[in-house]
Amino acid sequence: MLKDVFQALHPKSCPRDYNFHMHTTYSDGRLHPQALIEQAIDIGLKGLAITDHHSVGGYQTARRCLQNRGTSGDRSSLPTLWSGVEVNANLLDTEVHILGYDFDPDVECIQPYLQGRAVTGSHYQAASAIDAIHQAGGIAVLAHPARYRRSPVELIRAAADLGIDGAEAYYAYNNPDPWTPSPRQTEQVRELNACYGLLSTCGTDTHGLSILQRL
Repeated sequence: MLKDVFQALHPKSCPRDYNFHMHTTYSDGRLHPQALIEQAIDIGLKGLAITDHHSVGGYQTARRCLQNRGTSGDRSSLPTLWSGVEVNANLLDTEVHILGYDFDPDVECIQPYLQGRAVTGSHYQAASAIDAIHQAGGIAVLAHPARYRRSPVELIRAAADLGIDGAEAYYAYNNPDPWTPSPRQTEQVRELNACYGLLSTCGTDTHGLSILQRL
């Protein structure tokens, strides 16, 4: 189960074992999903999620690529791909990003968030986004909680009150090379997650041509 994977993550898990935050040409990334999957295989990733903004097109294309590879070679060497998406939402009058994982993209309640554009109205509220991800059988995670104008302390507490499952703890806020999670923010978010019983996730937030970097 994906929750078991999240529970076992540590600061060294990303980006060469797991990567749960990546964008493709289906939103604002530069990598085609097939190229992303080829990199994941070359690196030896165990598992990943493509989290395009308001779209699962990249995930679906990548899934087909993996299926084709699986029919023509050794399946045991292929990474596990989970569904993913990143959506905009309002939390404490602040626009945040919520990551959805391992959900059924065909469920009706998640459809407003998969139309290639930010949602509005009641769908834009964090509570609605979290609920839709849960109703679709998925896991909801607050992305890069130290990047907003409100503090991680405020946002993670508020998100936990709404039933969110986790917050992205292992994240590189200043885009270092090689990629490594920012120590101060990582410690703070991990402590907050532990306080509220939340999962800690990781990801490079890839937008460029390498899944080992953000840009």
